[in-house]
Amino acid sequence: MTVGTTGATRAVVAHGAGDLRVEEIALAAPAPDEAVIAIAYGGVCGSDLHYWTHGAAGESILRAPMVLGHEVVGVVDVAAADGSGPAAGTPVAVHPATPLPGDGSRYPQDRPNLAPGATYLGSAARIPHTAGAFADRVVLPTRMLRALPTDLPLRTAALAEPAAVAWHAVRRAGEVRGKRVLVIGSGPIGALAVAVLHRAGAAEIVATDLHELPRSIATAAGATRTIDARDGEAVAAVDADIVIESSGTVPGLAAAIAGASRGGRIVLVGLLPPGDQPVPVARAIARELELVGSFRFTDEIDEVIAALADGSLDVSAIVTHEFAAEEALHAFGIARDASVSGKVLLRFGAVSDGDGVAG
Repeated sequence: MTVGTTGATRAVVAHGAGDLRVEEIALAAPAPDEAVIAIAYGGVCGSDLHYWTHGAAGESILRAPMVLGHEVVGVVDVAAADGSGPAAGTPVAVHPATPLPGDGSRYPQDRPNLAPGATYLGSAARIPHTAGAFADRVVLPTRMLRALPTDLPLRTAALAEPAAVAWHAVRRAGEVRGKRVLVIGSGPIGALAVAVLHRAGAAEIVATDLHELPRSIATAAGATRTIDARDGEAVAAVDADIVIESSGTVPGLAAAIAGASRGGRIVLVGLLPPGDQPVPVARAIARELELVGSFRFTDEIDEVIAALADGSLDVSAIVTHEFAAEEALHAFGIARDASVSGKVLLRFGAVSDGDGVAG
C-alpha cells in the first residue's frame, strides 16, 4: 500500500526517561541505494521499553531524541534509485543491523553480529544515535530488506526479527533434537525460543516464568510443561541437557545453572544489566557447564522467514496485543507488564485496520 512520498512522517520518538511522543518528523531524502518503506507493524522490544522508562538500554544512553523500533515489516513505497533491492509494492521484513569495524578489534568475519562498531536501528549506542523504524515511512538501505512471500501475512512476519534472535540462540545451543531443554523466562524471546526448539525436534521443553500468562503462551508455542520460576526445587530437578536463559536476570542465570545437567550447555540470550553480576560459578565449574553467549543474529532471519512461510514455525501464540501507532504510550505500558502481555505490536500507516488481537 502506497502512503505517499511527502517529506514528513509520523513516528514514535523517545525524548528521555518517561518521555515518549508520537510526532511528525522529517523524512530524509533517500540515497541511491535506499528505499522508502511504508511500515505496517512494529513489535515493542525490551530495549524500546528501557529507552522509555530509563532513558537508556544497558550502556546505551539516550542523549538526544530518537525514533524507536527495530522489529518492523512493511511494503516498499519507493524503490531504490540504483535498482538494488525489491521493487515498489513488495512486502519486506527488515534486518536492522549494520556491521562496522569500529575500533578495529578482531572478531570472526563470519559472525558480523560481533562487529565492534555495529549499529542497530533504534539504538543509542553511538552518537549520533541510529534512528529506529517506528514510523509510517522510513528510509532504509536495500541491504536491510528481505522480500516476503506474498502469502505470508505481514502481522505474522512482524515476528521475524525477534524470532531470528531466538533461532540464533538455539543454533548456539548445538544439536537439540531429542534433547531435554529448559527455557528460563517465557517472555517473547523465551516463547519464541520454545517455538524454535519445538520445530527443531527437542524431545522435552520445560519453560519457566514468574507469571501465568507467559507460561500459557510457552505451552501454546510447544513447551511440554512449565514451572513457576519461584519453585527453585522444581527448576533444579529438570536436569536439562541444554538451557536457554532468556530472562536477563541474576536469579534467572542462577536458575539456569541449577537446572542444567552435568556437562550441559547454557545459552545466555537474556541481556543482564551492565557491570559485574553474582554468578554461582563454582557449581558451573564442578559440573563442567558450558556458558555460551548469544547476541542478536546473523542471517537467521532468512531461515525464519522461510519457516514462517511454510508453517513449520508456529508463532501464532506470541502476539497478545495490537495498537494503532497513536496509542504508543498505552501500548508501551501494556508491554512493560509481563503478567498481562506477550509481544505487543504497533500498527502503522501501511495497514488501515488491525487483523488480530486488539489492546
